[in-house]
Amino acid sequence: MQLQRIAVQRATGAFALMDSLKRHGVTHIFGYPGGAILPIYDELYRFATRGELKHILVRHEQGAAHAADGYARATGKVGVCFGTSGPGATNLVTGIATAHMDSIPMVVITGQVPRHAIGSDAFQETDIYGITLPIVKHSYVVRDPKEMARVVAEAFYIASTGRPGPVLIDIPKDVGPEEFDYVPVEPGSIKLPGYRPTVKGHPNQIFNALKLIRQAEQPLLYVGGGAIAAGAHAEIHTLAERFNIPVTTTLMGIGAFDEHHPLSVGMLGMHGTAYANFAVMECDLLIAVGARFDDRVTGKLNEFASRAKVIHIDIDPAEVGKNRIPEVPIVGDVRNVLQDLLRRSNEDGDQADALRNRAWLNRINRWKEDYPLVVPHYAESLSPQEVIAEVGNQAPHAYYTTDVGQHQMWSAQFLKNGPRRWISSAGLGTMGYGMPAAMGAQVAVPGEQVICISGDASFQMNCQELGTLSQYGINVKTVIINNGWQGMVRQWQEAFYDERYSQSDMMPGMPDFVKLAEAFGVKGMIVRSRDELKGAIAAMLAHDGPVLLDARVKRDENCYPMVPSGKNNAQMIGLPEHRHLDKAAEIIQCTSCGAKNISTNRFCPECGTKL
Repeated sequence: MQLQRIAVQRATGAFALMDSLKRHGVTHIFGYPGGAILPIYDELYRFATRGELKHILVRHEQGAAHAADGYARATGKVGVCFGTSGPGATNLVTGIATAHMDSIPMVVITGQVPRHAIGSDAFQETDIYGITLPIVKHSYVVRDPKEMARVVAEAFYIASTGRPGPVLIDIPKDVGPEEFDYVPVEPGSIKLPGYRPTVKGHPNQIFNALKLIRQAEQPLLYVGGGAIAAGAHAEIHTLAERFNIPVTTTLMGIGAFDEHHPLSVGMLGMHGTAYANFAVMECDLLIAVGARFDDRVTGKLNEFASRAKVIHIDIDPAEVGKNRIPEVPIVGDVRNVLQDLLRRSNEDGDQADALRNRAWLNRINRWKEDYPLVVPHYAESLSPQEVIAEVGNQAPHAYYTTDVGQHQMWSAQFLKNGPRRWISSAGLGTMGYGMPAAMGAQVAVPGEQVICISGDASFQMNCQELGTLSQYGINVKTVIINNGWQGMVRQWQEAFYDERYSQSDMMPGMPDFVKLAEAFGVKGMIVRSRDELKGAIAAMLAHDGPVLLDARVKRDENCYPMVPSGKNNAQMIGLPEHRHLDKAAEIIQCTSCGAKNISTNRFCPECGTKL
């Protein structure tokens, strides 16, 4: 028997890390150096000099984590960021939590104090392993350089498979320079006996799902971020058209289905479209695809899709049945499950039928006519919506990032994004996310337009990353929807706290954003009127380099529709009055069987009693 020869070379732990990252397809790293991670940065210098890896020096470690996150969302690849021990590592925590909540694949590498000093409260020592345990898929502390290649391979495998998420690798300072006999571990060679994500749906459950889809008269596809992660856009389109099913998306699911398509009803939930929210309240079958029944989507949970049977498709078994017990649970990769479902449908002879669910679709179309999303125009001021809509008109195919608040919801309402071109912090709601995420996305797709829609309050949380944009000439365009408030906080204070605007006014101390941009070497622009708007946006998009556009908008504009906390999705505020649809917001109880009904029903679907 001939023995296989394994190439062994003498190398350091730092070299093993860099070589392993390169082998796993890493081209860009976002980070900030410091004492404990200097041995790794010293090796990075050599790799960067040879053009094998590129490092982007951020101005704050949170910016590094958000940039790696934006890189991952734009490409589907694993994003990578570096930070040193102590405050460097803790500065990454918000970015790690953001990625964790939205299931984004990242490998986060932190420096640590030397092995002998761990546990001694050494300078810049924190237990980042322990701190991040609740917000990562897995964590490592590399105490032996011989483990480095294996740990990196496992980290990339865990981060990118199953339900994606961040993985932490903590490396003590003295592990980096230590020499050992290095044997590379190639991507795809890792097998973890205790980690085997279910990727194929159970055939019986797929059969049961098809049975419910064929029986449904008012079905609704409810699509979340899992569909984006799985790349299931084509399958969702085919399923929707074959069975003539309207499609709504979560904030994370935007881009999974073309919103110009007549079957699209846009986003649902707290600031979703009226017609999506009415549809989910009246559907008789809810097909949840890579969605987790988040509270911002469901409103009052026990009244969410209360008439509907539920099919729930998700790769994470912990999410299936967590908030809503489905009639048909299917655990598996969303794309694989939908492919199998469509294959079974083909074998059974299902044909696309334009007349299927026609009464249901006609009803939804009437809601669309009665409750459209409208861009307001005011005589004396710019509305935030018209700024966002105009950016979308001039850059319809751009990658968009947002911060969090009113501008985020307006962007979700009025921008029509393609797959992976909507990048926003949904689960954690992280202010300061938008511009560093745009930075990461632009590095990932250098030939594409990348635009950040921000708010004046959100922008100030990580405005120092203008320095990074300037240093590397990263061509991000940032539009500040400047109303001088923490806009969503002000709206809630107006609606629910008797207009007590406690600490939400940002006008005192507001910087001159144009001067701020110029101080960093970035082109700054300002627009105050409708007459200036089109030309300013065109000039911003035409500029070769980063731009910051300060759009001064109406100060007290509110974001509607809105589902107040504790209400069901049909109980929206901020809708125009339409008498013939007022009843759509009412839930009544059948006098015979007690089943909950929408007041527009003439007969109870459970027992047939006339209502």
